[in-house]
Amino acid sequence: MRWANHAQNIKTTGVKSIIEIGDIDQALTAANVIGDDRLQKEARGYSLPESFTHGTSAKRMYWFKKGFTLGDINEADTFSANKLD
Repeated sequence: MRWANHAQNIKTTGVKSIIEIGDIDQALTAANVIGDDRLQKEARGYSLPESFTHGTSAKRMYWFKKGFTLGDINEADTFSANKLD
């Protein structure tokens, strides 16, 4: 997300970045695990896309990567996006 992009660029004395190796991979793993599709499949054995409130695992990962890479909140506006993936 945007905060991760900016955190990566923060320089402190003796530290290259406050984002450590593996942090982004862990964030993507978390985004994958908490997608509406995955949570519903684990709970019920199937998912109902019309009931999703926070996006699928794939979409959560996509938007995290986009926000992290670009660091521009205007580029991560899921409410105005024509296409979410």
